[in-house]
Amino acid sequence: MISQKSVQDILDTVKVEEVIQDFVNLRRRGVSLIGLCPFHHEKTPSFNVSPSKNIYKCFGCGRGGDAVTFLMEHEHFTFPEALLYIAKKYGIEVEEIKPSPEAEQEQQYADSLFIVNQYAQQFFQDQLFQTDAGKSIGLSYFKERGFREDTIHKFGLGYAPDQHSAFTQKAVADGYNIELLRQLGLTSQHDRDFFRNRVMFTIHNLSGKPIAFAGRIMVKDAKAPKYINSPETDIYFKSKVLYGAFFAKQAIRREDECILVEGYTDVISLHQAGIENVVASSGTSLTTDQIRLIKRYTPNVRILYDGDPAGIKAALRGVDMLLEQDLNVRIVLLPDGDDPDSYLQKVGATDFKAYLSEAGKDFILFKADLLLAEAGKDPVKKTQLLKDIIASIGRIPDPLKRAVYIKECAKLFEVEEQLLVNEANKLLTQTLNARREKAEAAEVTAHQTQYPVSENREVSHHQLQPARPATGDEFQEKDLVRILISYGSKIFDAEENTTVAAYILHNIEDVMDEFENALYRRAAEVCIKSLAAGELLNEQYFVQHADPEIQQLAINLLTTPYEFSENWAKRWEVFLSQQAPDNNFINDSEKALKLFRYRKLKRMAERVKNKIEHLHQQNDQEQLVAHLMMLQKLNQIKNEIAKQYGLVVG
Repeated sequence: MISQKSVQDILDTVKVEEVIQDFVNLRRRGVSLIGLCPFHHEKTPSFNVSPSKNIYKCFGCGRGGDAVTFLMEHEHFTFPEALLYIAKKYGIEVEEIKPSPEAEQEQQYADSLFIVNQYAQQFFQDQLFQTDAGKSIGLSYFKERGFREDTIHKFGLGYAPDQHSAFTQKAVADGYNIELLRQLGLTSQHDRDFFRNRVMFTIHNLSGKPIAFAGRIMVKDAKAPKYINSPETDIYFKSKVLYGAFFAKQAIRREDECILVEGYTDVISLHQAGIENVVASSGTSLTTDQIRLIKRYTPNVRILYDGDPAGIKAALRGVDMLLEQDLNVRIVLLPDGDDPDSYLQKVGATDFKAYLSEAGKDFILFKADLLLAEAGKDPVKKTQLLKDIIASIGRIPDPLKRAVYIKECAKLFEVEEQLLVNEANKLLTQTLNARREKAEAAEVTAHQTQYPVSENREVSHHQLQPARPATGDEFQEKDLVRILISYGSKIFDAEENTTVAAYILHNIEDVMDEFENALYRRAAEVCIKSLAAGELLNEQYFVQHADPEIQQLAINLLTTPYEFSENWAKRWEVFLSQQAPDNNFINDSEKALKLFRYRKLKRMAERVKNKIEHLHQQNDQEQLVAHLMMLQKLNQIKNEIAKQYGLVVG
């Protein structure tokens, strides 16, 4: 384990441009460096490296971070591996420390679970290739599916024999702990094998380690489920795992699209046919965590489900969740009676790829075609159908994308566009209110502690809710957080030695609960806790933050595709009418704070006004007088701010 001192020495020494230049051809443009993005295909450079901020950002695909993040993304290093690469490059001596007994014990326990699963995978594969039952039942099933032996080995497929405790007895005889076998769900509490007479599918984590198994029954039994899965354990959380993600992640990045299917065999068949950017939801309905996992690699999803009613319903279930996470969704339904595996076998890889490309439908056209057929000419059913589609559009966070879909929908149904806009806005308001209430409740429990720099750092992309244009009060919140991240350590008042962060945070403590955006509020709370701990709130503090959402937020706020051209001053003698942004932080801080407080005080005044109306109806004179005085004070402060900055008082 790398010591905290060495971690900080490495982060303080590394220059992002020197690391990235080992992999990307960069050229200077103003104060920045630009090049072709290594994470997506492009002809015009949109990959920007800022030596002054020590970060990179692609304004094409949105990826960004520091030198460590780049190595983790580009070279698929772990956090410690990236640190060691940089240490070697700069000749930094790395100090390693022994982890605490508790941490060491936890790691040993997790390693033991992986080792036992690896043993189980090998046992099931040996049964498949080396026993008569395995060959005649399991191997014949896989070969009927068209799986080659190299594919079977690659995906860790196997066979569990039809015996009560063949696996358990052999594992114990080979020295494996019976309690670990039980915890992993490989062995029952009565010391019998959990998987019996089933072909086995190994489920891997993103590092390729076996974390669980799924078994498909080999006999017809109305009382037994077709598939059974390992239970959740300390290394397996079903809702956070996508089957095949380990084998698909590089192809998903390369193709900039993820194909989502239903079954294990669908993933394996497509992968074997050269369509490698494919995953399945691991035997569960699609979850938010699984969608966020996809979003780490691409914003584009193609849902490929069976053409029968069950497949159609499954596709529809996932669409709204994908839209809510701001993913671009296309849907491909196969001919009725086929699944991806069977259709691939029927038409071959070339025609299958062509069908994928040609048959993909935008989610609006898909829903419209499907539901219009059901509605017919019934105006009531048509109205309900329209509301159903608008409800899906209303889940999209990006207002520009929503507007495009609404326009498309209005043309399709020959309805006035403004009616759909109004309906979408109403649904969006309800969704945002519900989401805010949920987020605020979660914030109380989920972020009690600050995130230190650690070896558990993750790379996270396209996961930030505020990546969309800010709405309502969010613009002021975003601007305030931008100033805290960019200039928090700068001196605001030299006489009192007050920093920008201290000035802003001291003046927003009374309105912290009024933040509309949960992430911006969390960033402000991180600043408050760090300031109290005496930590320096500079740009690198946020860029290197262990919370991936805070880290990505900082990168987004610190970077811009634009910069001032020197030609204005040098060639045309046109000068800025005020100081450059980096030197204008005092004025920016004052103005941003005033605007922020104005918006929050205005909202508080509206709530008090509503309360006054309620108290008036109840004839509660004592409370009525108190609230009237409160409203007067709020309006006084609000009007003073408005007068100072020439705002129109509403």
